[in-house]
Amino acid sequence: MSRIFNQMGVKNNQNKTEQTKISTLLEDLASLESYARDLFSFLPIPVCFISSIGIVLEANPAFGNFSNYEIEEIVGEPTDKFFNPEAIEEISRETFEKSFIKGKEIDLVTKQGKEIPTIVSTVLRKSEEGEIIGYFIALFDLTEIKKTERGIRNAQTALLNMLEDINEEREKTEEEKNKTLAMITNLTDGLLVFDKENKLLLVNPQAQNFLNLEIKKVINKSTSELNEILVFKPLIELFGREIKKIFRQELSLGKKFVLEITTAPFMVDEEKIGTLVIIHDVSREKLVEKMKTEFVSLAAHQLRTPLSAIKWTLKMLLDGDLGKITSEQKEFIDKTYISNERMINLINDLLDVTRIEEGRYLYKPTPTDIEAIVQFVINSYKDEIEKRKIKLDFKKSEKKLPHVRVDVEKIKLAIQNLIDNAIRYNPAGGKVIINLKQSDDGIEFSVKDSGIGIPKEQQARIFTKFFRALNATRIDTEGSGLGLYITKNIVEAHGGEIWFKSKENEGSTFYFNLPITPPREKFEEFIKKF
Repeated sequence: MSRIFNQMGVKNNQNKTEQTKISTLLEDLASLESYARDLFSFLPIPVCFISSIGIVLEANPAFGNFSNYEIEEIVGEPTDKFFNPEAIEEISRETFEKSFIKGKEIDLVTKQGKEIPTIVSTVLRKSEEGEIIGYFIALFDLTEIKKTERGIRNAQTALLNMLEDINEEREKTEEEKNKTLAMITNLTDGLLVFDKENKLLLVNPQAQNFLNLEIKKVINKSTSELNEILVFKPLIELFGREIKKIFRQELSLGKKFVLEITTAPFMVDEEKIGTLVIIHDVSREKLVEKMKTEFVSLAAHQLRTPLSAIKWTLKMLLDGDLGKITSEQKEFIDKTYISNERMINLINDLLDVTRIEEGRYLYKPTPTDIEAIVQFVINSYKDEIEKRKIKLDFKKSEKKLPHVRVDVEKIKLAIQNLIDNAIRYNPAGGKVIINLKQSDDGIEFSVKDSGIGIPKEQQARIFTKFFRALNATRIDTEGSGLGLYITKNIVEAHGGEIWFKSKENEGSTFYFNLPITPPREKFEEFIKKF
């Protein structure tokens, strides 16, 4: 009996040991399950467990936060609530076939209906018996990566667009360049283009013909080097090695070949980057101008002889040398005499103009007392001044003025033209102030009147041939418009300068300045020019 009880005690002890082991195993299993649940809950990656029939059985908080659903709103719902049905069906099928998948893209639809791009990984879950009960799906947010990809794509697109724009602009620039080169090539004027170091960059065909150039021998050469080339020498002497600004200056390369030269700087942001030299052939214009001048000279000479004969015949009639005439006859002859005088004066003016244009206007420049010439001209207008009751004031220099080298007759004519205008276009009782003084660089003469003045918009043309201001033509219809043109040329032929100030209805002041003793070479240059 005791043995039986002993055996029973041993068995009881064994049972207790096994029960203890089972209990411990169950506790460990419960702990492991709790650990797994804690791990599932605290995973930062959105994870959910999907059944074999596509129902979400469990989801971690990260999945809830990611989808903006509460866990209660997720568990028990079909997967097509959160994913595109076709896409999630394909993921499920591949998972069941392969037990897992990695790197598959799918969009998660949030509670607000927003689609979030994700990349998913899955792993199959089976029961102890090996039966498929579902799979875990983990999601990784691709939003920032997609943004980056879009940014890169946008940058690539923008770069491609920029390259297309650059290419388009390049083609436009090339087209404009070709057009410009075509214009330059076919331009009737010659063109020379210099860079900012005054090196010759471009010569168009017309300039090549004008100057008889070999482009290879002149291109990329400086003005100093070009000055050594015979055909370039007169051109460089005209505008200088630094290429100063000139406008329509004439250059004679032969008796019948005359070029007109103009320079213009290329400016970018107020910085000079080069110079354009324009060469215009004025040979034909000069020939026509010469023919016109010769015709006017011939016609004027031919007219002056019969007009002089008419003048002296009328003078004899008025003086009674050919017998007595009645007062009525005398009145008509007087008018005829005055008209004839106007014709003679016009012919003389035309002859003066032709001499100026032919360069043979100054004859005997000698040192002269300019004050005596001015006083002589004033005295010749004494009767006219008294008749029109003009108040004339001649302000002489306080100290003796030095002599100036002038052609007396021509300077007398210039002074006469200015004083005549001051009296003619002044109302009766007006004022004329004549001033003569020594200036810093010569002798300055001025005539100031209180007459009709010159309209501002017409002042730029006042020294041109045959021009008369509109208000002047209303007062005196007989003027030729040549007086100021002749005066200007006389003054400039002596190396002087002429200018004026005027305001309509308030009078005018005309000035000219003559150098006291211009260098002989300079004076000979003026004589040669005029």
